[in-house]
Amino acid sequence: MTALFGPIDAIDRARALREAGASGVFTFEGPHDVFAPLTLAATVGGLDLMTNVAIAFPRNPIQLAHQAVDHQLLSGGRFTLGLGTQVSTQIEKRYGADFDRPVARMAELVGALRAIFAAWTTGERLNFRGEFYRHTLMTPAFTPRADFVAPPIFVGALGPRMTRMTAGVADGLLVMPFGTKRFLHEVTMPNVVAGLAAAGRGPDGFAVLPEIIVSVADQDPDHASARRLLAFYGSTPAYRPVLDAHGWGDLQPELNALSKQGRWQDMAERIDDDMLHTIAACGTPVQIAAHIRDRVAGVSDRVCLYQPGPIAVESLSEIIDALRG
Repeated sequence: MTALFGPIDAIDRARALREAGASGVFTFEGPHDVFAPLTLAATVGGLDLMTNVAIAFPRNPIQLAHQAVDHQLLSGGRFTLGLGTQVSTQIEKRYGADFDRPVARMAELVGALRAIFAAWTTGERLNFRGEFYRHTLMTPAFTPRADFVAPPIFVGALGPRMTRMTAGVADGLLVMPFGTKRFLHEVTMPNVVAGLAAAGRGPDGFAVLPEIIVSVADQDPDHASARRLLAFYGSTPAYRPVLDAHGWGDLQPELNALSKQGRWQDMAERIDDDMLHTIAACGTPVQIAAHIRDRVAGVSDRVCLYQPGPIAVESLSEIIDALRG
């Protein structure tokens, strides 16, 4: 799967990506709404659709449930609701919403969604009473048609508590794009196993879907866009554990300080080649595919390709062919 960047060209881009061999498209919560491009892409047909991710806490479970069901119907059952927390500063200062106890809040939100879907599909009385969410009324006038299968719910996670919780309650884990092979295998996957075990679940029915930053040398020889993106992620305290896993943790507060001064180019220059090629898949399409296959071996047979900027469809097609070959 790979990204749609906004609603304006969503139909044409989705069609081109389908013809290039992509199995699906996803959206992220950036300068545009996360659902609108998928609404348009659903008209193309033949593609899996996913929010990767919809920021959960500013939204109400009922709102999310309606949007998820509508896209499940539009796509013929090929929609996945991907949810994420974002970080406290963004939630509290940009969205004006609450962020306290994010792990418990996200677990309860997933539970609320499941209760709402059950009420719609089985007709059972909606009676969800939690600490953060309360849903106790559902009348026929507000109930969608029942001939749909509730869409799977994936959650984006990086920290150990959120990862274990996700493995316990969700249908899948969205592995954050700011990551490495070492972090995936030595940190993320042990927490997935622990979370499944604590919930009495086995691995069957739970998906791990890595997202990997890709940069094609022919289009960006110095991978400047990828360096800027890594610097932005690396400046965030929540992502320091990835840097710590490689002995690069001291860079995080330095990047953070530069970001507060608006020195974005200086931040990008701190991302050396070793860090770049460890976190991102860079080079020719064949080299990119080899990096991805090596990183996710034994974890997943599906990946999301994160583009720092739009990559030519021809190059994406070559990457997809190399991954499948």
